[in-house]
Amino acid sequence: MAREIVDLNAEVRTGTGKGAARQARREGKVPGIVYGDGQEPTPIKMNYNYLLTKLRQGRFLQTLFNLKVEGQPDVHVICRAVQRDVVKDLPTHVDFMRIHDESRIELFIHVTFVNHEASPGLKRGGTLTVVRPEVELEVTAGDIPDHITVDLTGKKIGDVIHIDDVQLPAGAKPTIARNFVIANIAAPSGLVSEEHAEAEA
Repeated sequence: MAREIVDLNAEVRTGTGKGAARQARREGKVPGIVYGDGQEPTPIKMNYNYLLTKLRQGRFLQTLFNLKVEGQPDVHVICRAVQRDVVKDLPTHVDFMRIHDESRIELFIHVTFVNHEASPGLKRGGTLTVVRPEVELEVTAGDIPDHITVDLTGKKIGDVIHIDDVQLPAGAKPTIARNFVIANIAAPSGLVSEEHAEAEA
């Protein structure tokens, strides 16, 4: 399932440098820059509260946006950095990169686990231990998956789920070459104690 392209509103920022950035902040705006695609960088500014709302919705750095700036054609961008105040942890600058739908980009994609009730290990009281709630994938910008799905059907206590066990969306591939662990089904503490006691005996 491809992720919906979300509109993001911004304004052109006149001037560059620290003075112009400070002026934008005094106006209740967050300065930013849009770069890439062989074009000149475009200074922008965004309403502070509007940006903060978007950031708090989550996955800001994993979302393909349709950037709308008055007087300019819409452009697809992805956020590459959010600079924050070291004390207040609030945004002070944002960097966006222009991309085409066919561009290959690396993003962290959320992992969704399904069919918990069909896992014998979980039914016995085992615990799903998630090692990677997100996985970095190389994907096509025009077809960014909303998530990848791990099916827990048949998973028993002690089973380990690797990236190679997961059906990835078409065109997506992990950025890490090795077959890394995503999650495992851990034994309940009572069972671990019981088995340990048996081993001691």
